[in-house]
Amino acid sequence: MKIEAITLRELHMPLVHFFETSFGRIHSRRVLLITAHGEGINGWGECVADETPSYSEEFAESAWLVIERILAPAILGKTLESGRDCVPAFARVRGHRMAKAAIENAIWDMDAQQKQVPLWKLLGGTRKEIPCGVSIGIQDSVEQLLDKIAIELAAGYRRIKVKVKPQWDLNVLERIRARWPDIVLSCDANSAYSLDQVEHLREFDQFNLLMMEQPLWSDDIYYHARLQRELRTAICLDESIHHARNAAQALETGACRIINIKVGRVGGFSEAIKIHDVCREFKVPVWCGGMLESGVGRAHNIALSTLENFSLPGDVSASKRYWKEDIIEPEVQVTPSGTILIQDTPGTGYRVREDLVEQFTVRKKTLRAAA
Repeated sequence: MKIEAITLRELHMPLVHFFETSFGRIHSRRVLLITAHGEGINGWGECVADETPSYSEEFAESAWLVIERILAPAILGKTLESGRDCVPAFARVRGHRMAKAAIENAIWDMDAQQKQVPLWKLLGGTRKEIPCGVSIGIQDSVEQLLDKIAIELAAGYRRIKVKVKPQWDLNVLERIRARWPDIVLSCDANSAYSLDQVEHLREFDQFNLLMMEQPLWSDDIYYHARLQRELRTAICLDESIHHARNAAQALETGACRIINIKVGRVGGFSEAIKIHDVCREFKVPVWCGGMLESGVGRAHNIALSTLENFSLPGDVSASKRYWKEDIIEPEVQVTPSGTILIQDTPGTGYRVREDLVEQFTVRKKTLRAAA
């Protein structure tokens, strides 16, 4: 595939309901989309960087700049055999994994369309149906949170994950367990705690959680290993895992018993597959985390979740949980039994609604290969 042009778009998409973590509360999503053009095919990718450098060092503005000035020029005019060819093309650029993933995943989409195969099969997926969970942010009251959990359970979701932070943790989990003693429940701290709070974190063991996600520092593996030895609850690492070497280090040291793979966080499908394979070798389950993606990124998460070792319900939930109207059709839907059925059509199986993309677009730029 010859890469003839790259189009960057910034969209502003309002959320159906605010989403709050230990980083803060947001009411809308600043979405950065990439379209790779070549040989009559358009491949779509999404950069999952936040508006501010809170979850990671990357943020939307820095990603736009790096894509425009460095990453896109590295492949414009080149002929690529697959999305994997982006890895050596971007190797001289340190970090900026979310920006890299946006372009690489768009090339994977192009490749699947050109080969007329489903993207999930191109990635090596085997699952025709994936289990789904939901991530519920911090609410204005515990009662509001319980109401939201009731709605999601009624919709069939197989795992409930709630965001926690100091002063919004033990009392909240106690209320949830009092009402639903047997549901599959996990919590996500987004690095809200430190190791000197180990006595407090031991209290989480009483709630029979599937996992406690990223309780300590976002760049840490060593102290998570120390903490995991003190807890019965399985630690799941998210922000700490950037590549397969991090995954191997975490599993060899006992820093976690579960890993969350976010394709944007790790730099694209190529590295996500490597992390999946490392975890499979260690017999450690993985699941696919969400970053409030539009339908473009959501479709990529679905494709990734078809790989063999994605055995735990991920955060790949229905479009309607986040958007009044998503930018793909059909929108992502979850069955009453809490699963997503996998499309068996070429590419992602979802068509990008370019009319709606243009409606939400506030900035757009197309970069073309030199003649």
